[in-house]
Amino acid sequence: MKTADGPGISLSRQEPRGRSGQLLFTLLLFSLLLLPACDAVEDTDTLDVPVSSTLGPQHLALIINDEDPLSRRIGEYYLTKRHIPASNVIHVKFKPGNNVMRPQTFRLIKAQLDAQVPASVQGYVLTWTVPYRVGCMSITTAFAAGFDEAFCVQGCKATRPSPYFNSNSQRPFTDVNWRPAMMLAGETFAAVKALIDRGVAADSTHPDGSAYLLSTSDRARNARARFYNGIDLLQTDRFKVEVIEGNSLQHRSDVMFYFTGLVHVEGIDSNQYHPGAIADHLTSAGGKLTGSSQMSSLRWLQAGATGSYGAVVEPCAFVQKFPRPNIVIDRYLNGETLLEAYWKSVEWPGQGVFIGEPLAAPFR
Repeated sequence: MKTADGPGISLSRQEPRGRSGQLLFTLLLFSLLLLPACDAVEDTDTLDVPVSSTLGPQHLALIINDEDPLSRRIGEYYLTKRHIPASNVIHVKFKPGNNVMRPQTFRLIKAQLDAQVPASVQGYVLTWTVPYRVGCMSITTAFAAGFDEAFCVQGCKATRPSPYFNSNSQRPFTDVNWRPAMMLAGETFAAVKALIDRGVAADSTHPDGSAYLLSTSDRARNARARFYNGIDLLQTDRFKVEVIEGNSLQHRSDVMFYFTGLVHVEGIDSNQYHPGAIADHLTSAGGKLTGSSQMSSLRWLQAGATGSYGAVVEPCAFVQKFPRPNIVIDRYLNGETLLEAYWKSVEWPGQGVFIGEPLAAPFR
């Protein structure tokens, strides 16, 4: 991996004179005492996400590749388990088995999709593992925003930003004209079925798990460690956070979040992951789900996580191109779905792919 280089308010008080002045002072003091309580309620409202604000089955379009038997089988199972409306199921056709889809092929599929998708749909579920790339960009961002070379760069440069990043939008297509996408990825139907079942089982469970934040010896890939102490401080009153100086986490039974930065992460199979768990590793090619010399992000799902993320082309060590742990943890704990919380945590998502069960919402 390459390395990328409020106004204060002053209050003064004058002693009141006479009975009317004393009454005025009493009323003023009483009003000032009420202000902190009002502010506290207002702050809480902006943090908590009500149930009605999260995306549901009616907001997702299920995209099935009819030429891929595994895609058809995954789509049928997800349709049943998540009760996706029949009108939201869209069938496309392309030759399966290639890691990279040509932009010309994608544009034809996207045009067909745009002509069929209901206006109420806010996001996409892709029912395959490959292709995970369209030309020079990730397939999940291509479906979300369309193929655009502004998402593609050579060398350590910025890419087109996401208008959905860390936003309070409850309806991304309605608000910013993007439909965030996530892949139900896995090498076998059994693996994807288990992933879907974990996502469904996670809903509203409010697990007493832990967030493990590993600060590794890999200087370039450890770029997100700068956020760790802030997460510990912010979440300490509602969730267990453990910042670890080291390259591996093993034999833990309560993993809800696991963020690290390495080419390969040892011992992930020794841990137990709560349904709905999120885990990823910052590296150059984690999003190359098959055939990569680096550890595939798919390994996290195989180990028991419900969501992960990885780069499909060399991104350089920009934190903007990877999930921000502080954002995804906070939004997930506030009740957002995996799709919402994860997508909102990546500022420049054009080179990274999102995989997992999108409707998982353990803290709804």
